[in-house]
Amino acid sequence: MEKVWINGHLFNREDAKISVFDHGLVTGDGVFETIGVYAGIAFALNKHLQRLQRSSKGIGLPTLDLVTISDGVAALLKENRCVEGKLRITVTGGQSVLGSDRIGSPLTTIIATGPRSVGLPTAKIQVAPWPRNERGVLAGLKTISYAENVAALAWAKSKGADEVVFGNTVGNLCEGSGSNIFIAVGGELFTPPLSSGALGGITRELIVSRLGIRERDFPLDILYSEELEECFLSSSVREAQAISHIDGKPTKLAPGPLTLEVEREFSRLIAEESESGGSL
Repeated sequence: MEKVWINGHLFNREDAKISVFDHGLVTGDGVFETIGVYAGIAFALNKHLQRLQRSSKGIGLPTLDLVTISDGVAALLKENRCVEGKLRITVTGGQSVLGSDRIGSPLTTIIATGPRSVGLPTAKIQVAPWPRNERGVLAGLKTISYAENVAALAWAKSKGADEVVFGNTVGNLCEGSGSNIFIAVGGELFTPPLSSGALGGITRELIVSRLGIRERDFPLDILYSEELEECFLSSSVREAQAISHIDGKPTKLAPGPLTLEVEREFSRLIAEESESGGSL
């Protein structure tokens, strides 16, 4: 029977419960990571844990015990015999009053596993009419305050898209609701810099460092320009997914040659991580 890890203990899935007064439930006060599992290994776990720590610090939560969380990941993967799938780590502000104030209670830490859905080889995106605030308190942090993403993605799906992509308050390309975006212009791949308000995705980071891709601001209108040669989304679940349509109109290439190169390189990276037993 599948287990869930909560605060150091394993529970049957149906018995895994937290308080209705948990601050994550009351206010969305918390952070999380979603991690791909390949050959029984949580891919790039160390990088995900470091980002979890940065996000926690960014919203003012106490320093996390990453060793205990890492041990919890290993225990849960073994208990659930999770060979291929995904894993989510969620940390919340713990017990609370019915309001925004924290009361200094111990954090709630949850680790759960599930299937990694095999998505379509390409994605249709819809450009959001609402901007990301690159200067907001949550900019660049992976928090569980996801209502903005949920509402925007539902809007995009109502228009037949698979993902929604945001610009920022100065009109530059930013990110998707749960993904980073890469574009090809002049035969070269680029991705928006973190100063755009985009989350520093782990898959994004690995692609950028592995292939030497440059960060550069582009106006959001680049998505409608003849200069745009190809584009793709990246995330721990999507890996690298070519964009086939923007606002209902087909792109030039999906996937294009640069996207295919990224897909091949990322597959090699996954294989290397599996062979090494997990080092990223």
